[in-house]
Amino acid sequence: MPSPNGLGPSRAILYARVSTQEQAAKGYSLAQQLEALRSFAAREGYEVIEEVEDRGQSGASLERPGMDRVRDLVATGGVSMVLAQDRDRFAREPAYLYLLREEFANNCCKLRSLNDRGDDSPEGQLTDGILDQIARFERLKIAERSRRGILEKARQGKVVATHRARYGFRFNATKDGYELDSEKMAVVKEIFRMTGVERRTLYAVRKGLEEAGIPTPTGGSRWSQPYIRNVILEDVYRPHPHSEVVTMVSSKVANGLDSEKCYGIFWFDRKKVTKKQVANDDPNGNPYRYVYKTQYRPQDDWIAIPVPDSGVPREWVDAAREAIKNNRRPSSAGRRFWELSGGILHCGGCGWLMQTTGIRDHGKNMYFYYRCPRRLKYGKNTCPNGKNHRADRVEPRVWELVSGLLKDPKTLKADLEKMIEQEHQRLRSSPEEGAEIWVKRLDECAKQREKRLEQHAEGLINLDELRTKLNTIEETHEVAERELRRLKDKREEIASLEKDKEALLESYASMAPEALASLTPKERHRVYGMLRLKVTAHSDGRLEADGMLAGGVSTNEITGFAG
Repeated sequence: MPSPNGLGPSRAILYARVSTQEQAAKGYSLAQQLEALRSFAAREGYEVIEEVEDRGQSGASLERPGMDRVRDLVATGGVSMVLAQDRDRFAREPAYLYLLREEFANNCCKLRSLNDRGDDSPEGQLTDGILDQIARFERLKIAERSRRGILEKARQGKVVATHRARYGFRFNATKDGYELDSEKMAVVKEIFRMTGVERRTLYAVRKGLEEAGIPTPTGGSRWSQPYIRNVILEDVYRPHPHSEVVTMVSSKVANGLDSEKCYGIFWFDRKKVTKKQVANDDPNGNPYRYVYKTQYRPQDDWIAIPVPDSGVPREWVDAAREAIKNNRRPSSAGRRFWELSGGILHCGGCGWLMQTTGIRDHGKNMYFYYRCPRRLKYGKNTCPNGKNHRADRVEPRVWELVSGLLKDPKTLKADLEKMIEQEHQRLRSSPEEGAEIWVKRLDECAKQREKRLEQHAEGLINLDELRTKLNTIEETHEVAERELRRLKDKREEIASLEKDKEALLESYASMAPEALASLTPKERHRVYGMLRLKVTAHSDGRLEADGMLAGGVSTNEITGFAG
């Protein structure tokens, strides 16, 4: 097939994508896709300039290494066609397909798949768009049916093998139930014995397991205190008599249980974890990283699944839970609570949030520091601040400044009220920011959309003109909605400032000096949040604090120490 300029064959890129789930469910393979694309390209006379693969990548987003490569090649010009086996190889969302088609068209390149139904005419594009929406609806229905099937299996008392078996158990032959792993369950019993009977701390339990040379569940040598804590709180290890279990499960499941035995309880559907691939600001490494989001469901929605009795005495389990019930959940960052974490301490060289770390000396002493993660990750050329700031020196100095403000309630109240009034003035500064204006814009968008559709129905404008006008209306609609959300967020922020002002004045500013000195790190962190405190750490050891401090929004230099 000649190229558009008639100087040679059309140049094509072959694109193939597969995720692990699709490969298992549909039999897709990269090799099979590329073979079909090569055959088509040879038959149609295309010159293949590159074959691009996305291995194990989801089609729910365009943020994929292979797709990035395709878009870069198209942007350089000289590509006539990007070809995939199915349209959903490019993207699963119709909106993303439309975006790619328009982007490629600007570079005189077409998006094509072997299962295209229409042509390049407006009617053909409309046909493909409708069928894409139908395919999306079918995928959502399949996902819904799959989830219902999984939940029904759990309600039948069967373990769903979507997770790794809890330590001390293994899946049975049919992978719908647990059976004991005696060697690992002996380790679980030892954890409960040390915690519940010997009353050891979680740290002592961890050290005992490591000194005994017992490998972790993943085969490592260093146990985690949060993991040990989760074992103690896990109901699969706590024996429940038959009389308790029958109140948690359906009558059908209860009828299949032995009334003389005890059972552990595996709770299914406790939380939902979503995984999303996003761009990573790493010039020297992987361009993408995964972000995980966990949402816990209401306890009434959890499904109880009986599992074999672990053999751990119930009194050991209860005693271990009693021993740790007042423990603060161990931090994953050095097993301590960092007062200046969570958006408070910033690097004075690049502005990034400071990272926490613990360093052990040649003896057994552990020292804790705040440091710049950008310099650590990308090198000294990205940030001049190479200083590690000792937490036990930085945190007391910041608290000294803040507690001094709390000891002067009159000045503090004036500062807080000034801050809140400034926020109110910003909200009222421009009439364009009024919510009523953006509500009116939304109403106008709805009327314009209806008008354009009527014009198209009467033949006054064609499909391309309709699409262009609707896109313009949609852009205005999105701007109006965004501005309304911004105004709502601003009002909520002011309401939060009002609430925090009252809490500061009532709960903390009225404290005696000795009571302020005894506040825990977590309580100090809460005070910093109420003050909207931002501390900047410089490479020469200086600290600067911004927020609702003396004189309203100001900057205070914290001196008198070396970091």
